[in-house]
Amino acid sequence: MSWLVLLLILYIVWDVNYFIRCIFTVLGGRLFQRKRKVTETTTIYGLCTSQDVDIFIQHMNNARYLRELDFARFHFYALTNLYEQVRNRGGGAVQGATSVRYRRTIPIFHPYKILTKLVWWDDKAIYLEQQFVTLTDGFVRAVALSKQCLTKCDVNELLKSYPEAAQKPQMPEELKLWLDSIEVSRQKLRKDD
Repeated sequence: MSWLVLLLILYIVWDVNYFIRCIFTVLGGRLFQRKRKVTETTTIYGLCTSQDVDIFIQHMNNARYLRELDFARFHFYALTNLYEQVRNRGGGAVQGATSVRYRRTIPIFHPYKILTKLVWWDDKAIYLEQQFVTLTDGFVRAVALSKQCLTKCDVNELLKSYPEAAQKPQMPEELKLWLDSIEVSRQKLRKDD
């Protein structure tokens, strides 16, 4: 009985579902899907369930979009072997910034996919574009830009180990504007400090 209580307490205190889903996402990708080039788009599927909806029980809440983006990034790292390459260099990955543009809600019980693509990089970070697309109509419901800071690792050097990334793509205009906005915010916060 005491083990059951302990397990129940751990389940309540820790977000066990998150860790289980991480394991299944990474292992499922590695075991059952082909490896992808770092410049290819990866796809992960989901379903808006009753655990994902907002207070009106009609569509996915904003926090769930961000959580689903995490799983899609883990999946991208697993299929491209990028995270393993970072770890081999003694580094890690940290979310530096995210910008999400919501275009239309994902209704409850609607299946969707998240497309993840590396769109640019600099010496310290990679930049991903992620799209939520509903399967019933192919509509892009939300678009996210993500800055993934890679620690203890020169990203330009790392990506040179991928032949398909020998030529750095041109920075997308929306990414440039977003990074400019981040820089303005950084300067403002420095003045406040």
